[in-house]
Amino acid sequence: MQIQVSQLIVKFLQQLGVETIFGMPGAHILPVYDDLYGSGIQTVLVKHEQGAAFMAGGYARVSGRIGACITTAGPGASNLITGIANAYADKLPMIVITGEAPTHIFGRGGLQESSGEGGSIDQTALFSGVTRYHKLIERTDYLTNVLNQAARQLVSDVPGPVVLSIPVNVQKEWVDATILEQLPTLKPLPKLHIIPSVLEQCAEMIRQARRPVILAGYGCLQSAQARAELHKFSEHLNIPVATSLKGKGAMDERSALSLGSLGVTSSGHAMHYFMQEADLIILLGAGFNERTSYVWKQGVLNPSKIIQVDRNVAQLEKVFKADLAIQSDLGDFLAALNAYCVPQGLEPKPRPDIAAFKRRIDVQNEAEGTVIFGNKFALVKALFAQLEQQFDEGIVLVDDNIIFAQNFYRVKTCDLFVPNTGVSSLGHAIPAAIGARFTLNKPIFAILGDGGFQMCCMEIMTAVNYHIPLTIILFNNQTLGLIRKNQHQQYAQRFLDCDFQNPDYSLLAKSFGINHFSVKTSVDCERVFAQVDFHRGINLIELFIDQDAYPNYSSRR
Repeated sequence: MQIQVSQLIVKFLQQLGVETIFGMPGAHILPVYDDLYGSGIQTVLVKHEQGAAFMAGGYARVSGRIGACITTAGPGASNLITGIANAYADKLPMIVITGEAPTHIFGRGGLQESSGEGGSIDQTALFSGVTRYHKLIERTDYLTNVLNQAARQLVSDVPGPVVLSIPVNVQKEWVDATILEQLPTLKPLPKLHIIPSVLEQCAEMIRQARRPVILAGYGCLQSAQARAELHKFSEHLNIPVATSLKGKGAMDERSALSLGSLGVTSSGHAMHYFMQEADLIILLGAGFNERTSYVWKQGVLNPSKIIQVDRNVAQLEKVFKADLAIQSDLGDFLAALNAYCVPQGLEPKPRPDIAAFKRRIDVQNEAEGTVIFGNKFALVKALFAQLEQQFDEGIVLVDDNIIFAQNFYRVKTCDLFVPNTGVSSLGHAIPAAIGARFTLNKPIFAILGDGGFQMCCMEIMTAVNYHIPLTIILFNNQTLGLIRKNQHQQYAQRFLDCDFQNPDYSLLAKSFGINHFSVKTSVDCERVFAQVDFHRGINLIELFIDQDAYPNYSSRR
């Protein structure tokens, strides 16, 4: 049976399990859009193509499935770059379909042409550094191989964005429908076998250690059973757990064994435990990046022995030497280690009093003047306390601000914390939260500052158009907070291009047709949480912060 390439692409998306695709149509992609009509795949019209890529990324990160977005040629495609780069850095499976000018005008100055011919924009070069695979499909005779390569990248152990750019005339060509039957089944690759001798080495290193500690990273959230197995392992052996920023929530942070988050913008509890107490550090799916490592500070890991486990072999010993490095899925590894340790009679360690340790560090920080937050942030702390108390069923926090939630919010096992990692772009939280809400029926919060808000606030209308419940927490201090802090700390308060005037956000919310709430006192905070509909409404909560209040940390920039 013969079908058009545009229809084949839609069937390919269906075969990948795509149920929702975010984007904006244009003349060069309309054949695919026409075949999306009635396909069962929900199309979501965004306000800016960057929003489409962030939405697809939010969808992929929360669901673990393939996110998808679609745009036209030229600016439609180039506007995706930052969102695709974010997905690339976060290793998110994302398929991007873009249109292209017809092949017969390549090199002749066609409208929005990006073939790279005749001095036109070279879209292949543009995307080459931020995709796992990108192909400009100029002919149909190699289409089977192209789709095969794309699919394999999307389901690999280290996935990332795939971009297929299809000239409009190629979309209309006819091909054999059996092409799809020649593609792989798209099942995940076979899992690595865990060698018993490796488990024996792990158990022996734990047996010899006096005060082992675990650093759980994002890998523990990517694996289906890792959270439960980590909790079992920690509780059985009385081993405290810290997390990376991206791994926050791998361990219930209300646990008596939780050290919280390790990193340059955190309270310092985990760092001091690593440096003062630990003699064995077990890194589980944590890359030990700049934020987590305090800019690779000497002594955070030394002189402890190190066991490192990661499903991505490229992460193993990337920035330090491990005494034992293991490539494995984190859930599989922890399940096997738990099953091994019990019959081997591995004795629990004396249970450390983590609460007392944290109190001691707080007193030490106070005496040394290294407390990260002063009293000027009491209102922010009160807001996160309300969030923690209100939702037994769990929430999703898509957080561009990061530093407040990292310190003031204890993530529960039923929560999902989505910090703005990747390329850490402003303007991420609102579209990413909208994308997440298309796949997860929980109260969702987008947390960001007023600088980032003005980069993406147009996407609120996407939430309105599709009746997507969403609560935006907007920190209003009329400045780019990180820039102002650095100019205060390192540049003698020579403030330049960080301060600005805000619009009246109550009127802006009214123009969007959404709810607005102003929080200036703790009484306001309690009132808001008593009356807001977090499950069905679209809400903008504006919380005011002193422009001259700075968190007490240095990013060494």
